[in-house]
Parts: sequence; C-alpha cells; structure tokens
Amino acid sequence: MFTSRMDDALTEARAAATRGEVPVGAVLCDPAGRVVAADGNRTRELSDPTAHAEILVIRAACAAAGSERLPGYRLWVTLEPCPMCAAAIAAARIAVLYYGAPDPRMGGVAHGARVFDHPQCHHRPEVYEGIAAGAAQSLLRGFFAARR
Repeated sequence: MFTSRMDDALTEARAAATRGEVPVGAVLCDPAGRVVAADGNRTRELSDPTAHAEILVIRAACAAAGSERLPGYRLWVTLEPCPMCAAAIAAARIAVLYYGAPDPRMGGVAHGARVFDHPQCHHRPEVYEGIAAGAAQSLLRGFFAARR
C-alpha cells in the first residue's frame, strides 16, 4: 500500500524553519515503507554546507542499513534537490524521489544541472515532482519574506 510521506517532510521543514534554517525537510523510507530517517536542513546548526535534509537522511539510513546503497528506498523532499543532493541520491541508488516545490535557481533535477540526465549519472531514480508543491512553496516564501 502506498503512503505519501510529504506531510512528514513538511513537518521536518517547519522544524528547520524554527531553528533558523532554510525550511527543507526530507523523509526516507525502506522498501517495506517504514520511515528510517527524517530530518530538515541543519547547515547553520552544524556549520556544515553539506547538511541538507536529503544528505542527513541518506547518511542516517545508510548507517542504519550498514550499506552505502539503498536500493528500493523512497525519498520525499519538500524542495527539488540541488545538484549535490541529486548526486548523493544517485550514489545511494535510491529507487524513487518525490519532491514538492521546484527550484528553478538551485535545483539539480528538473532545473540547472539536471544531474539524472547526465550520461555520467550511473543511477536514475523514478522522479515524481510537485507533491504538495503549494505548501512547500508557501513555507519557503514565508521564511524568506520574514528575513527581508
């Protein structure tokens, strides 16, 4: 049975915003549909430019699985992954990527680098975009509007 985890990813994004982080959240499920990792951006908190939500959940899931590869896993993210995160998704062999809002400026899936379209990309997940995009965009817009 299919269960969307985008609401959970949005919850993680809201938590990131309350920490002063760009509100992006991610949830990673194993092939049986169990949530194995959920987190939001923590780049400022950890003083780590790679601490994007996607990277954090991939690291946690790989540690739990005892493997650098996650075949059959599904990833929900509130924002189109950047090129770094898209490359990590490919390297981890994640089966399916669901994301919310597009990111025309910094995206790496449907915009910009289009990592999965490169001949050098050794794994291409199934991609479903626009899942709860309105809610994700609203969260991002509100966060940045409050900062200006």
